[in-house]
Amino acid sequence: KQRVAIMVSKYDHCLWELLLRYRSGELHCDIPVVLSNHPNLKPVCDTFGIPFEVFPITHENKLQQEHREIELLKGKHEVDMVVLARYMQVKTQGFLNEFPNRILNIHHSFLPAFTGAKPYRAAHDRGVKLIGATAHYATDDLDEGPIIEQDVIRVSHRDDIESLQLKGQILERNVLVRALEAHLDERVILHNTKCVVFGD
Repeated sequence: KQRVAIMVSKYDHCLWELLLRYRSGELHCDIPVVLSNHPNLKPVCDTFGIPFEVFPITHENKLQQEHREIELLKGKHEVDMVVLARYMQVKTQGFLNEFPNRILNIHHSFLPAFTGAKPYRAAHDRGVKLIGATAHYATDDLDEGPIIEQDVIRVSHRDDIESLQLKGQILERNVLVRALEAHLDERVILHNTKCVVFGD
């Protein structure tokens, strides 16, 4: 089984989804550790008995903290891949190089629309009729990595930013799980900047 580390910040919906499916045996992997730049989600990991490590990130300590993260992931836990489950820090090229095409990110929009940190606000401001979620391999181009899985849901003028977020979070959970399953089942082939994903 592949050993998968999860990285999170403050949003818990993707973490809950991954850990519940892991506990139920749906995800064919081991999850030895969860890393975060905030302490908030430790109680979630405690519920599942999974070690939770906090690495606060500032502009000054980022490289040093990433070095410590890599030591923990590759040394202590012998991790094969990393899932960024709404982890809201941009990883450096040095970190990405440690896990080439093995860092999975969930972005809370239907890429390539609405990159960056606040896509729901941007989608609301544009009055879009569909919102989406995208799982992709992380690269040094923010939100530009090869796309593994996507989904959309219809929205309307009645949706405020909060309801867009709630609808989008359901998509995020399912898209991330489907992408991770495809990766773990070796159904993803990378061709230049595109992913070819075979059915299960």
